[in-house]
Amino acid sequence: MHNRIDITTCVMKSNELHLKADPIETEIEQLEDTKQMLVDSDNMSFVYVVDINDQFMYVGLSDNIWANLKHVLHKDMKVFLEINREVIELSAVKEELSYLISNIEGNVNYGDEMVARVEEVFLDKENK
Repeated sequence: MHNRIDITTCVMKSNELHLKADPIETEIEQLEDTKQMLVDSDNMSFVYVVDINDQFMYVGLSDNIWANLKHVLHKDMKVFLEINREVIELSAVKEELSYLISNIEGNVNYGDEMVARVEEVFLDKENK
């Protein structure tokens, strides 16, 4: 995915989850939350879309941080992206993630591997 930012570290701070990304070369003059999330089943990740300097950037939420995201779904927590010393709340994570999980459950259009992993992590289903 072009303009992709991958999360390198996840840190829980009281009622907040901070997603930290490696710095990007572009100086960030504007950082906005688009309140949109996509699925990237090829890379086994959810992708949160942000607007950096009027360009969409895709924040990869790989399966290695899904346990933290599951925690966010069940608690009253806010999610923040930290990049280049900028911090922004990703205000639609809970709503978008819940919606996508309900669409992925049992839906082979996302690929067997993605469906199995989402069901295992978020829905506590054991896959054979």
